[in-house]
Amino acid sequence: MQVLRRTVLAAAFAAALAAPFAALAQDIKPRIIRFGYGLNEQSNQGRAVKLFAQEVEKRSGGKMRVRAVGAAALGPDVQMQQALIGGAQEMMVGSTATLVGISKEMALWDTPFLFNNAREADAVLDGPVGQKVMAKLDEKGLVGLVYWENGFRNLTNSKRAVNKLEDLDGIKLRVMQNNVYLDSFKTLGANAVPLPFSELFSALETKTVDGQENPYNTILSSKFYEVQKYLSITNHVYSPWIVLVSKKWWDQLSKDEQKVLRDAAVASRDFERRDTRDEAGRALAELKAKGMQINELPPAEAARMRDKLTRVNAGIGANIGMDLWQETQAELAKLREKK
Repeated sequence: MQVLRRTVLAAAFAAALAAPFAALAQDIKPRIIRFGYGLNEQSNQGRAVKLFAQEVEKRSGGKMRVRAVGAAALGPDVQMQQALIGGAQEMMVGSTATLVGISKEMALWDTPFLFNNAREADAVLDGPVGQKVMAKLDEKGLVGLVYWENGFRNLTNSKRAVNKLEDLDGIKLRVMQNNVYLDSFKTLGANAVPLPFSELFSALETKTVDGQENPYNTILSSKFYEVQKYLSITNHVYSPWIVLVSKKWWDQLSKDEQKVLRDAAVASRDFERRDTRDEAGRALAELKAKGMQINELPPAEAARMRDKLTRVNAGIGANIGMDLWQETQAELAKLREKK
């Protein structure tokens, strides 16, 4: 009986000692990751961020959780990039075009008519060239994880259909805050106006600008059809998004935590590209149903635009470094031979 009583007392004492530690374990909070993005929650960007958040929580066993903040609530791309560099925000996804002021090599992706199709884009972005460009961010206070698809960019405006090069003359066209975009559209005859995406709808509505250029999905999810009449299919630039992490914050993570984020990012990339491409065809049909007048730029006019932009392309090569430019062209030539 005494042995039994001692056993019970010992068990009770052990339980009493363990209780505070169990409570402490329950009180350990998961690592919260603020992930900012520009589009709304219902967009292809919003859906992919949601999947990324689910993957992070699952792969970390709930120890890491993503707090997604969309609709540019944490600021436009440039503001979020600075917040990441300073360590005030953990993650974001945004356009590579807005990174050019931080890392000049990112201007490679702004080259007009660089890719003929999504297959070429995937191969170059995920291959040695894309990874080399991404790695340059490390020394700038950012870590690139993966490229997502934004898609081929097309023109919309409230003035007229763009069927030929001359139709761009004098159109006030919003472009991203990026010198390649500014130079390209000025060269093509448009009055290029740099504006943050968060200000674009209002600028179109008030006629501060006449038009803009974005992929179908963004035109639809941002409801530009409410303030734009003409959509001209130009496919003038393939514009990727990039998932970024604050290097200050990243360097504080364990290798396991970094792996969780990298693996979740790859899963989100594969989902996002499928989702975006599936949606693009539906988006174009829906934009037509909503009353937009849609025309396709004839190949001969696309060739005229490409020729007109020779100087801009030469400038991109000189700016990013001719070695990188030639490596990219060689990779594209190889891909085109495999057709």
